[in-house]
Amino acid sequence: MGEEPEQPKQMPDSGAPASLTPAQFLSWKRQKDANASAQRAEAARKREEDIRAGVVQMNGRELFVNEPWVFDNSLY
Repeated sequence: MGEEPEQPKQMPDSGAPASLTPAQFLSWKRQKDANASAQRAEAARKREEDIRAGVVQMNGRELFVNEPWVFDNSLY
């Protein structure tokens, strides 16, 4: 007859797999970090485009980077 595929043993209370190898954890962690980094880069790129288009208001740091003449105190 057909054999059922072997499933990972689970802890009785948690429902999580009983063991996770360090290699599996590192693979998951690298993937998670790469996804988070890609999302941050995309958000930063979109914000920069929106600033250039004048859609959003700049914060102080962005204003200093993009329009430093605003902070020139030599005029006073």
